[in-house]
Amino acid sequence: MKRVLTVTFAAALAAVLCALTTARLPHGTTRAQSAQGLSHRPVEVGEPDLIDHGMNPHRTETGFLTAGGTGSLSPISYHNGQLMQTPTAYVIWYGNWNRGNGTDTPAGQQIVRDFLSSVGGSNYYRVNTTYSAGGYNVSGNVTRSTREAAPGYSHGTSLSDATIQTIVKEAINSGALPADGNGVYFVLTSSDVAESSGFCSRYCGWHTSTSSTQTSNGRLRYSFVGNAARCITSCAAQSVGPNGNAGVDGMISVVAHELEEANTDPDPASGWVDSSGAENADKCAWTFGSRQFTASNGAVYNMTLGSRNYLIQRNLSATDNKCYIDWINRIQ
Repeated sequence: MKRVLTVTFAAALAAVLCALTTARLPHGTTRAQSAQGLSHRPVEVGEPDLIDHGMNPHRTETGFLTAGGTGSLSPISYHNGQLMQTPTAYVIWYGNWNRGNGTDTPAGQQIVRDFLSSVGGSNYYRVNTTYSAGGYNVSGNVTRSTREAAPGYSHGTSLSDATIQTIVKEAINSGALPADGNGVYFVLTSSDVAESSGFCSRYCGWHTSTSSTQTSNGRLRYSFVGNAARCITSCAAQSVGPNGNAGVDGMISVVAHELEEANTDPDPASGWVDSSGAENADKCAWTFGSRQFTASNGAVYNMTLGSRNYLIQRNLSATDNKCYIDWINRIQ
């Protein structure tokens, strides 16, 4: 993560001179991470740190067919902050999810609901149980709240990072959603909505938290994920989805990514991160494992949860720093 600080003129001049002589990556982003499409965006002092899910580095439908490595990655470690035992996922449907475009639809919404209802306790999500530490027991379960919010275009069709936080707070203040210290609030936008800090050009989603008097533990954890149909080659692994909705099917892997990280590093970067600031799902981003199947519509999937098939990225185990798609059977 990189913090943008207010500096004196002299310090600013020195920084400019340094930049002219030295090419630097953002703090918290190694060259290897940059190549994988990982990024940690600058934030203003006093604002929450934002942990991005980078874009698809392959930009091609053949890239996802690569399983990804089976060796150990650089270690991830615990930094003594809060963890979430069993997160509750709340969804805020921003924009218009009743369009006739085949992706921002009630059927697309149901794909998300079905995923959040079935991922908890799965062999896949149990990778997160390896992150229990500091007296916090990560259960590997997830609760999907049946309470949702649908604010329409209350803040227009181009949202800033700060506006995402406002949308979450408004949903709670209006009574549409409860104030939950165990909650992760997902702002999911229809494909006609932009996130002005870089959705589709720098990232596919992000999560963060901020201090809040609304919850019992003083923290508000939330995430932004846009419909991947807005930039299908950047924020999805394939242009056809196993559930027949490439945009929402692409979103699901990003939602999984942000949920895993909010579970193990809810207040970035006080939980589990590596020495360069990458979280568990960052380490395995855009790798889908050795177990892959082809659906009748030609889409590739790597897991079945409930009655649906999904193509979901792998997650890192804290036990051996390897990426897994199935922790119980140790399938990488």
